[in-house]
Amino acid sequence: MKFLKYVMVISISMFLPIMTVYANGTEVGERAPDFELKTIDGQQLRLSDFKGERVMINFWTTWCPPCRHEMPDMQRFYQDLQPNILAVNLTDTEMNREQVVRFSQELELTFPILLDEQGEVSKAYRISPIPTTYMIDSEGIIRHKSYGALTYEQMVAEYNKME
Repeated sequence: MKFLKYVMVISISMFLPIMTVYANGTEVGERAPDFELKTIDGQQLRLSDFKGERVMINFWTTWCPPCRHEMPDMQRFYQDLQPNILAVNLTDTEMNREQVVRFSQELELTFPILLDEQGEVSKAYRISPIPTTYMIDSEGIIRHKSYGALTYEQMVAEYNKME
């Protein structure tokens, strides 16, 4: 009987963190899962750092043509409206971290680029097609989710719909 209790406690403690991540959703109307990642500059950022603010989260890679195509529009969006953008690079799919840095420099990107080096955040958000973009409102609720490259106009329209 003690052994069974021991096994139950161990099982619960192993799966509780996983269940906590997936308790938050990745669909419109659900609370966005919190995460913490380093930027290419080494700064630690968490989604929860932006509590009370609107946030655009974009999942992308350097080798994805639609991702590359939308980056100039995202940079323009960032410069014009100064929104909170978290561009999460699926670094575990890249050849190396330096490739991400070169890409950022080549396209002169100035918004925060986060490195998902272990793929944990992309798993939590269940990222399959890339790019995938989420618009998170000031309450931490997902208000928009899209697959594929967004235009500047689409970014502005979806961001402005949120409070």
